[in-house]
Amino acid sequence: MERPSPDTIVALRDESRASRRIPWPIVVLAAMAILLGLVWFGHEIREGEAAEFDRAIILALRVPGHPELPIGPHWLPSAVRDITALGSSTVLTLVVIVTASFLALRGRFRQALLVIGATALGGLAVTVIKVLIARARPDIVQQLMDEASHSFPSGHAANSAIVYLTLATLLFPVVRDWRMRGFVLAVAMLLVGLIGVSRIYLGVHWPSDVLAGWAFGSCWALLWWGLELRIFARNQPPTSPAGARRVLPSGS
Repeated sequence: MERPSPDTIVALRDESRASRRIPWPIVVLAAMAILLGLVWFGHEIREGEAAEFDRAIILALRVPGHPELPIGPHWLPSAVRDITALGSSTVLTLVVIVTASFLALRGRFRQALLVIGATALGGLAVTVIKVLIARARPDIVQQLMDEASHSFPSGHAANSAIVYLTLATLLFPVVRDWRMRGFVLAVAMLLVGLIGVSRIYLGVHWPSDVLAGWAFGSCWALLWWGLELRIFARNQPPTSPAGARRVLPSGS
């Protein structure tokens, strides 16, 4: 099995050391508070009228006086549907399967399992929150796609953030230059952002649904990235007396 390069080992080691300085119990508590906050926020919205900014934004994306007509050129709705498909369950599942298979073939079984665990458990959490809140889809404009599930939070926004941001952080040990890391992360964030906006444009989600999905997915990806670094730190063999570089086990 292929062993990671020395540069990759050093990068992971440096990041794992940095992760030990992060107060992870506080981070976990903050993530739990965000989840509880999402549930509370969803219940508040469900029991009342849609927030004014929800209505204002979704109506601003339709021709005034014609809620069935989206703004923009005639080809834009079709292009937006193509973008929103990048956050669909089918596409995201294929991305996860391909990524996990690639990592497994490279002998990085731990990372493959973390990718599967992060995405599967994240998707399950989103589904549970949807059932608990049971918010209806927007009804003040005509939806340009057929959707049957509940609205809060946006599954496309949350799950795309979980998958694409997790994949971006997996490249960090390989891409050591901070400018390149920033580029990779920016591309992932741009993709997640476009997917979320597409859901509002198509009239299948309120803006607050998308914001909640982004918040949850980003926090979830960050927590699992921290978990990967912590596991790496604990699995490191001791440094030799001569100061030789530590080498990862072949299954890492």
